Amino acid sequence: MNAKTSQDAEPYLPDSPKERSDLDALRHAAAGCRGCGLYENATQTVFGEGSAGGRVVLVGEQPGDQEDRQGHPFVGPAGRVLDRALEEAGIERGEVYITNAVKHFKFKRQAGGKRRIHEAPNVGEMRACRPWLLAELRALDPDVVVALGATAGKALLGSSFRVTKLRGRLLALPELETIGTPAAGREIDETPPGEADTRVVATIHPSAVLRAEDRDAVYAGLLDDLKVAAQALR
Repeated sequence: MNAKTSQDAEPYLPDSPKERSDLDALRHAAAGCRGCGLYENATQTVFGEGSAGGRVVLVGEQPGDQEDRQGHPFVGPAGRVLDRALEEAGIERGEVYITNAVKHFKFKRQAGGKRRIHEAPNVGEMRACRPWLLAELRALDPDVVVALGATAGKALLGSSFRVTKLRGRLLALPELETIGTPAAGREIDETPPGEADTRVVATIHPSAVLRAEDRDAVYAGLLDDLKVAAQALR
């Protein structure tokens, strides 16, 4: 592959169309991605995992501290919240592939401290990592995509996405070529969900439950949104 230093992961994807449609080949290639500066401080690339035939793709923001250390998505506290909500919503874990919009952990350290504090990826970092997310979606061709939080929503539906406006609604997933662009935002207003091959449901990130004062109420909202996705699978 023709890798080079840039704000774009595209040069790091496999050259072969066959490999680009193979999740294991994509995961292997992503391990060497230098498409943005986040790799410099992260422990490793954290690529998506789950069923290659999964009908549901869950998209989060980025790996957290535990995910970065272990190399697997959603293995920290937010992952445990998500696992519980999926079970209660009736979404079989074997039907799920889970990934993040950005594949490296972005963080800062407090002065003199060792604790790594999460920082949201910026627009350039999201754009740089977009080719990996597109490749995953093309390889999987899911029935439903769930956007977990604002960053995932913007990575899929464009910068105008707002969780408060769109959460819990069954929407048509935009054409993959437009994912994350302003055109994606226009498409969701123009395409009825019933006419789409793939639908998308937006909700909060599970970590929002952990930060909430009223965890039960916030968790109930997450669960209700996931039930919309579960219903779309029937």
